[in-house]
Amino acid sequence: MSATKNEVDIVIITGMSGAGKTVAVQSFEDLGFYCVDNLPPALMPKFVELIEGGSDKFDKVALVIDLRGQSFFNELFEAIDTINDHTKNNLKVQILFLDAKDAKLVQRYKETRRTHPLAKNGLPLEGIRKERGLLEEMKGRAQQIVDTTDLKPKQLREKIIQRFATKESHSFAVHFLSFGFKYGIPIDADLVFDVRFLPNPHYIGHLKPKTGLEKEVSSYVLKWKETQQFIEKLTDLLSYMLPHYKREGKSQLVIGIGCTGGQHRSVTLAEYLSNLYQKEYRTIASHRDIEKRVIRS
Repeated sequence: MSATKNEVDIVIITGMSGAGKTVAVQSFEDLGFYCVDNLPPALMPKFVELIEGGSDKFDKVALVIDLRGQSFFNELFEAIDTINDHTKNNLKVQILFLDAKDAKLVQRYKETRRTHPLAKNGLPLEGIRKERGLLEEMKGRAQQIVDTTDLKPKQLREKIIQRFATKESHSFAVHFLSFGFKYGIPIDADLVFDVRFLPNPHYIGHLKPKTGLEKEVSSYVLKWKETQQFIEKLTDLLSYMLPHYKREGKSQLVIGIGCTGGQHRSVTLAEYLSNLYQKEYRTIASHRDIEKRVIRS
């Protein structure tokens, strides 16, 4: 499925309690969906009017619907039918139903020590069977059904990404963050590489006030044999690791590149690596400390 500026995709996430709705909504958020938890069905037509206003923020929407009783779902079906009857062809509504076998749901409830919302006497199986009856029609109307019985959270995430990711959603981003060690290591970095061993433009008079964003500095940093060898070894490592991180289900990997002040070498390499991998992944280059020691003429 794809969404352009004038197209809106709405996914209604529902299903059995304990089947993975929390993991599902987190996955949709990572895919760039605007997520709403438990929007009352009566408000859905008004909400659709809002998102049809043309804001790009609402081109992909996921609504989480939990068990609230049969009348609640009747209202939901009426709202979906109203939307389908009165909206233009630029809006698509589909239901994602998450299910699992009773034994697995009971096991999950025991592991979390939660009580089922429909289990009056505290026995999960009683509540699960009542819920399954209530959701029978909802499951029958679902366009997408995922059985999570044998799925780990990361596997469910992978399934959702496979089914709902678009080229535009860029579900996995690689963020190259330059920084200066003298200001501390970024606490949000997943990987950190130290490039303080490379020749330093700081000691070249006319380069000292410049940054790695300028051609003179980047050319100086990249011309050395040490730099080229480092890039060769690092890209060999990253080309092996990045697909595995993506397969693991990470939405973003933050790679810190550090030099002494975060102005020359680290900036150059963060920009270089971001440009190098942008054909394969959504890449971001940012520079935490680039302005902290810039000398103005």
